[in-house]
Amino acid sequence: MTRIAARLFLIANCNIVAFSLSFKYNAAMIRDSIRILQAQGYKATKPRKLVLEILEEMGKPLSPYDIQGVLRARGKYLNHVTIYRILALLCRLNLTHKMLSSGGFVKCSLNAIEGCHRFMVCQQCGTIQEFADKELCREENEFAQNLGFYTEHHLSEFSGLCSRCRK
Repeated sequence: MTRIAARLFLIANCNIVAFSLSFKYNAAMIRDSIRILQAQGYKATKPRKLVLEILEEMGKPLSPYDIQGVLRARGKYLNHVTIYRILALLCRLNLTHKMLSSGGFVKCSLNAIEGCHRFMVCQQCGTIQEFADKELCREENEFAQNLGFYTEHHLSEFSGLCSRCRK
């Protein structure tokens, strides 16, 4: 089953903010990720494809052991060390993200959209909404520089209730 990834671009204070809401497996997202892997000089190996497919299909944060369990249930096997290495590569390429709250990994739903990718996590239903804001990223870098700090990576996660659970 495929899904249609709904993307909403909002103009707020002259900033483009991108949101992605997606819930079911999307083969096009996997193909895009594989193209990015290859463009960066990496091979689209079967293990890498499997990990990408599982993260996309499950739509929730998964640990390397969770991924290994899904593979086993499907009659396939990858060593957890291999899965960790694949996830590290996918994170470096911004194809996956590690969630701060759970420690699990999720497939990036915004692909090449510029800006620091952030997450809003509903504490009641577990829905995760990813967004990116280039201006917010720039402001955070400026703030850090004013304190004499050079930022290499931004991590941020909002925790609360989504609009459905607030009703």
